[in-house]
Amino acid sequence: MTLRNERVRKELMRDISEILRKEIRGLEGVVSIVDVEVSHDNSFAKVIYSVLGSEEQIEKSKEIIERSVGKIRYEVGQRIRLRLTPELKFVYSDSLEKGSRVSEIIDKISRGEL
Repeated sequence: MTLRNERVRKELMRDISEILRKEIRGLEGVVSIVDVEVSHDNSFAKVIYSVLGSEEQIEKSKEIIERSVGKIRYEVGQRIRLRLTPELKFVYSDSLEKGSRVSEIIDKISRGEL
């Protein structure tokens, strides 16, 4: 990955996180951008996100994000300084949820509950 790709990746992570927090209404649970993978020419970005919450909150947030891809891309285009705004593909990851469960188990073990 080139230095420019890394800069674009970091900008996209920051901007998409902010857009989800401020511009997209109806998201439930805690939505976090886990990573962004950018193509070598910056024309495509895979946005890996996670939602911490109940199954219903996760499903609702996933639906809202999928419906909002066009708006998110437009907002990214307004913020980032690139000739072309990358095409965005959102991919859900349950990594935060798994991490939270592992942390709960460790806490229970340390308290002698397991």
